[in-house]
Amino acid sequence: MTPFRPEASCPLDGITVLDLSRLVAGNMLSLQLADFGAEVIKIEDPGKGDPLRHWRVAGHSLFWKAYARNKKSLTLDLRKARAKELLLGLAEPAHVLIENYRPGTLEKMGLAPEALHAVNPRLVIVRVSGWGQTGPYAQKPGFGTLVEGMSGYAAKTGFPDRAPVLPPTALADMVAGLYGAYATMVALREIETKGGKGQVIDLSLLEPIHSVIGADAAMYKAAGIIPRRQGSRSNITSPRNVYQTRDGRWISISASMQSMAERLYATVGVPDMIKDPRFADNSARLAHPDEAERPVAEFIARHDCAECLAIFEAAEVTAAPIYDIDQFVADPHVQARQIVVDVPDAEIGSVTVHNVIPRLSATPGALRRAAPKLGEHTAEVLARIGIGDADLAKLRSLRIV
Repeated sequence: MTPFRPEASCPLDGITVLDLSRLVAGNMLSLQLADFGAEVIKIEDPGKGDPLRHWRVAGHSLFWKAYARNKKSLTLDLRKARAKELLLGLAEPAHVLIENYRPGTLEKMGLAPEALHAVNPRLVIVRVSGWGQTGPYAQKPGFGTLVEGMSGYAAKTGFPDRAPVLPPTALADMVAGLYGAYATMVALREIETKGGKGQVIDLSLLEPIHSVIGADAAMYKAAGIIPRRQGSRSNITSPRNVYQTRDGRWISISASMQSMAERLYATVGVPDMIKDPRFADNSARLAHPDEAERPVAEFIARHDCAECLAIFEAAEVTAAPIYDIDQFVADPHVQARQIVVDVPDAEIGSVTVHNVIPRLSATPGALRRAAPKLGEHTAEVLARIGIGDADLAKLRSLRIV
């Protein structure tokens, strides 16, 4: 078991983040900062907490444990005036505030960016929403599923004779969270190096997920091309697909360079295919995908998975097995790099989570604490703005915290 390192020195030590967000995108964003040392204070509704806590598997809040590690929990009922006063007090020395209410909600609460900047002009405010803070859809509810559909992502995912396929993970939220962490660091860098003021980051879920589908907009505008669903094939390179082995396993192959296509055909026993005009270059192969892939599929179907992978590795062909999660965590490379690690957990003994990424040689991040219990750090955090035991007891009696 990999122990926590609560005293580890990390590059974002000294950065304080107030995270008012709920569910995935905001938690993904603040996780990146927390893993590299920022003090992330989750501000949660008393008695309920972040809805991510209620995504339970086998009776345990495993999503919360994975994405709230390295964070602290403070409960505040922001529907109450005193709680808003406390939040403003906490915002004064903070560096970042994250929220994902529907656009306009923060303003109705009396916590508009102008009010926050009045107490702390250097505060970076990240506003996460489905469609963005402006535009005709700004007030629509915006979950990741909706933007994964509208962005063009689902339309090109799946097979041409079947329905579009939504990703089985919170992909739009995850991508937005990564963009948000990057944007936060850009804004903090501006303050650090140029003496700039705080600013508002308008982070929609729609724009990040659209950005990952590549040059589709450019292809449409320039040539009228609308990419269609092709299963695991690509509309950019060929051969590229998943293929079933003799023992029922699956292998993925990508011949994204001409030299790799030549090597692949030679390895599966048809070296002269590359001389056929239909398969001579990538564009030609894309025009004849069934024929271009047939000898690859037939070769793989004649061999067991391990045998196939050994042949491809010896020939330096880019291939890899399709793993279920049990196979992934057992893989020697995954174990050697500690891509997933077991960390202590008071509820279930230990929990397996992904390790800190990316890996920095001189100033790495660290796993410093488990995901917090609801309100676990309320007393600690409020003490910084003068709330003692008697005051805290009163706040609890009024259900403000």
